[in-house]
Amino acid sequence: MKTVNTALTIAGSDPSGGAGIQADLKTFAALRVFAQSVITSITVQNTLGVKGTFHLPADTVEQQLGALLDDKKPLAVKTGMLGNEAIVECVARQLKRGRIKKLVVDPVIRSSNGKTLLSARGVQALKQKLLPLALVVTPNLKEAEILSGIKISKSGDRLKVARAILKTGVKSVLITGGHLKGKPEDFFYDGGRPLLLNSERLGEGDLHGTGCVFSSAITGGLALGKPLVSAITTAKEFMEKAILGGVVSGEGQGSVEPLASIYQNEERWDLFQRVSHAVEILKDEKIGHLIPEVQSNLGVGLKGARTHQDVIGFAGRIVKHGAGIVTLSPPQFGGSRHVANIVLTAMRYNPDKRAVMNIKYTPELLKICQRLKFKTATFNRADEPRKVRSKEGSSLEWGTDTAIRGCGFVPDIIFDIGGMGKEEMIRVIADDVESLVDKILKIHRLHK
Repeated sequence: MKTVNTALTIAGSDPSGGAGIQADLKTFAALRVFAQSVITSITVQNTLGVKGTFHLPADTVEQQLGALLDDKKPLAVKTGMLGNEAIVECVARQLKRGRIKKLVVDPVIRSSNGKTLLSARGVQALKQKLLPLALVVTPNLKEAEILSGIKISKSGDRLKVARAILKTGVKSVLITGGHLKGKPEDFFYDGGRPLLLNSERLGEGDLHGTGCVFSSAITGGLALGKPLVSAITTAKEFMEKAILGGVVSGEGQGSVEPLASIYQNEERWDLFQRVSHAVEILKDEKIGHLIPEVQSNLGVGLKGARTHQDVIGFAGRIVKHGAGIVTLSPPQFGGSRHVANIVLTAMRYNPDKRAVMNIKYTPELLKICQRLKFKTATFNRADEPRKVRSKEGSSLEWGTDTAIRGCGFVPDIIFDIGGMGKEEMIRVIADDVESLVDKILKIHRLHK
């Protein structure tokens, strides 16, 4: 047996699974950190909101925590929902006794539907007893106002607020920006130069569990030996995947999915196998007559693909070889920026349209596509703006976008008749690699 990196969460139970202890444990597991937990409170809640709370006796919480610290100290600890003054004080007492250095405090004060999760006296105890022990505290905007007593009216107020919180004795403050208008910019301050951590706003609407998962991901990074700022930046990357992989498990608010990164790794392997199998089918069918002079490529995006690295393709293209085709390398993610641009553009309009292959254009092939009842759209390369033409790889993104906007939906076929130094082309679009191969073979068999 091997020794493992351990992280401990001290928090409340969320029976809906979206936040609290349940989300923390999933986050640690996704980061390959051995998870320990001390439960402070039982909440009554579902995706529609918190209905009630029941706090455990402080001595029960203290006994749980004491038992763990008497065994072997975790490498990092986070606190979430603590409920009341007595629980805050016993947690602080035990963590101080255990000389825990890597402590992340997520100051859970109210639920998103306004239910009190930490009493007013508990907030004061947190500021006086727990924050002086912490490496970092991770309040959202409202929590930062409560901890500092200062209203945040504009982004510049965050430095004043962070300085006030720092006076509690906490070593650093990370004010999360998920509730900001515009981009969700996080603000980090440890008494030196403030650090702004930018990211794009992802998903649709607010998701349950973002604060819990973010602070847990930071804690997991610390348990793995990362310096604090590195743990924060990798936690933000982790959160992107958790948000993009968000799920709806009930009638109310959706939740982040901490295991999304694991699921995506499985999806990558599955997609690699499926694309490899698909190209073997096309090789057996000898579709060389469909390959254009510039050769071909086939690309498929992961669910929720956002970058070229989320699209699998062939780095050496699919090359005509007599009546057949050959590939010079196996499929790989990020293997083709050109086909990825088409896939990502199509997915912006319809996330289900994740597979693309380009074949040569002839009037006969276009008629076959129409005969097969494929929906078609086109664009004129003569209309391509100069700034697009001068930027490597952006022509296909522009052309795909223009064709889709022109017809109002993502069609089966996007074609163009070429231009100066540009070969005419047909792009076949489908939901997945299997239906893409089916479309290609239908065209192939009518063209033989």
